[in-house]
Amino acid sequence: MKSPVRTSQQNQPDSENHALSLLQTVFGYPAFRGQQQDIITHVLAGQDALILMPTGGGKSLCYQIPALIRDGVCVVVSPLIALMQDQVDALAAIGVRAAFLNSSQSRAESARIEQAALRNEIDLVYIAPERLLTEHSLAWLRQLKIALFAIDEAHCVSQWGHDFRPEYTRLSVLAEYFPDVPRIALTATADNLTRADILRFLELDGARQFIASFDRPNIHYQIVEKDNPRRQLLDFIRSEHQGDAGIVYCLSRKGVEETAEFLNRNGIPALPYHAGMDNEERARNQSRFLREDAVVMVATIAFGMGIDKPDVRFVAHLDMPKNIESYYQETGRAGRDGLMANAWMTYGLQDVVQQRRMIDQSDAGPEHRRIQTAKLDALLGLCEILTCRRVRLLEYFGEEADPCRNCDTCLTPPVSINGTVLMQKLLSAIYRVGQRFSAGHVIDVLQGKKTARTEQWRHHELSVFGLGHEHSMAAWRSILRQAIARGLVAVDAENFNVLRLTEQARPVLKGEQEIWLRPYEKVKQKAKAAPKKTAAEKTLQADDRVLFELLRAWRTEVAQQQNVPAYVIFHDSTLHEIARVRPATTAELAGIAGVGARKLATWGDALLEIVQDVSLLEPARPAGRAAGKNTRS
Repeated sequence: MKSPVRTSQQNQPDSENHALSLLQTVFGYPAFRGQQQDIITHVLAGQDALILMPTGGGKSLCYQIPALIRDGVCVVVSPLIALMQDQVDALAAIGVRAAFLNSSQSRAESARIEQAALRNEIDLVYIAPERLLTEHSLAWLRQLKIALFAIDEAHCVSQWGHDFRPEYTRLSVLAEYFPDVPRIALTATADNLTRADILRFLELDGARQFIASFDRPNIHYQIVEKDNPRRQLLDFIRSEHQGDAGIVYCLSRKGVEETAEFLNRNGIPALPYHAGMDNEERARNQSRFLREDAVVMVATIAFGMGIDKPDVRFVAHLDMPKNIESYYQETGRAGRDGLMANAWMTYGLQDVVQQRRMIDQSDAGPEHRRIQTAKLDALLGLCEILTCRRVRLLEYFGEEADPCRNCDTCLTPPVSINGTVLMQKLLSAIYRVGQRFSAGHVIDVLQGKKTARTEQWRHHELSVFGLGHEHSMAAWRSILRQAIARGLVAVDAENFNVLRLTEQARPVLKGEQEIWLRPYEKVKQKAKAAPKKTAAEKTLQADDRVLFELLRAWRTEVAQQQNVPAYVIFHDSTLHEIARVRPATTAELAGIAGVGARKLATWGDALLEIVQDVSLLEPARPAGRAAGKNTRS
């Protein structure tokens, strides 16, 4: 039996018009964004593709719509076993026949799905690469009429990026066994090295590359000096995100546990997530985060890839990630619905030392360590930059941009000082102590502190001893951090974090190069500030916010009844638009982005009733204001 939303390619000569019709009636969006239409046309013609599109940019539509037009089943290769159920539920809510195959199912259930696919009763099937590569699955696939292969999170194929999964490197068998089936690889982040690996390992050398802008204009980037980071995090959440869903990343499992406990003690509902937890507890916490509003997930990088929750209002890092790809991927989990979101990070010298140590102590070869060090240096540069962070972030991915006026350095431009003399003092001290000591001892020498070590090594007799006595330990650590970020100083993590000068330090020491620094300023304890306005408060009038909250409460109740995440019912952005427009008829409601035919038929009456009930209490504010469907897809 054919799906009500599916038409075979042979029966639909005008595939482009049909694709647009599906976008509007099934998915509820009025028009394609960016390169979506070009990608879909390319895939419908049976061609391979590599698709780089930022999180929240609508990558999934690039294979979901072709899956509903081309004959056969779309096989989606995904590493996200824990999220497959939610992905299938979201498609079922709009009338798309989807299923998944993974280790959580019984043999009987798996066999039922495999048979349904053979009978052409499924539009999309999600499968993990480990399972796909088994002899049983490959034999089953050979019996299928396959519309296309979609390889999601394709960056997992590369050891240079993040989330490396060795099984992805074996997916070249798809090209060997199914040479006539189009294959598309999709990812949100891939630099040139990672992109080359995707093309090589997946045998997509002739594939057309579609590279969208990496810009996420709704995300505000902010990086702050570490000074009691958990207290800083709490102040940030209380002042800007009270009652919002968010993700907090920590480097260690211990940090995750302690931070979650700290937030809970201070009234912020928080859940831990890391690889050392029991599988059931980890799955339970993830499910609660996805299904409830106002929950904060505190996690290591074990959490996050493929998270579809659209209303994550902030992503915070208490520790610096290892490279810009990781930072971009993790911060990109905020604001997938297009509404305002924050990417906030605390950063200090110890982060630099810790990341250097992890690279130097890894079992990887020298070339791998060299590349990872270069990637870390790029992130250090982002942290210490005095100009627009978004410009630097986009430059890393080969994209030019103007200053964004929506990051901390744009909104509050940092004062810069000519720090050439300060830098010369620091570099001289490192040199005079023989490039054999770590940061603490070098700074003790600069500050003129007589300690057992300075006297043991007679460093109190050096000309640089006390040369920087007027600056605090924290100020010198800030200067050192900027020296490392500029490549003037290297940290030898294999030898007790010894500081060594690089070749780039020579012209600075000789006075041939000026250095401009961000001056250290002690983090001031803020008086308790009034919470900042939420996204809804900034864009909705007061009475519309009341309606928005009533719609959210209704959505929560429906989601709980159906045991699905709230965003499967409707995204915040859709409810936001309903509250603003106040549709009075089914036709007006159908004009709201995100309200497709199936959802309109299922929940349209309930939504209109809520709008009407609120509007009746406000006779001066008639329902059915001019609806203008936004273009998010």
